[in-house]
Amino acid sequence: MLENLEKLIKTIRERKNSSPETSYTNKLLNNKDLSVSKVKEEIAELIEAVEKDTNKVHEAADVLYHLFVYLESHNIKIEDIMIELKKRQK
Repeated sequence: MLENLEKLIKTIRERKNSSPETSYTNKLLNNKDLSVSKVKEEIAELIEAVEKDTNKVHEAADVLYHLFVYLESHNIKIEDIMIELKKRQK
């Protein structure tokens, strides 16, 4: 299961070298305003889906994708986040 997240992160990192004309991910990585607006939009859609009990999984997947792109565009590595989470375990 976690392999899918690792593959997604790898793909996002690879798309840094793509053309923004051919890669939506690259477009998000290079347009920080667009990236942050998509994160906000997708979180709002997830909240609405949870409240209405519709499309929750779909919307949650969108949130994760856009969040990972946003983090990568700001050089916040998932590996560092995992280290931080491990520190918090008791």
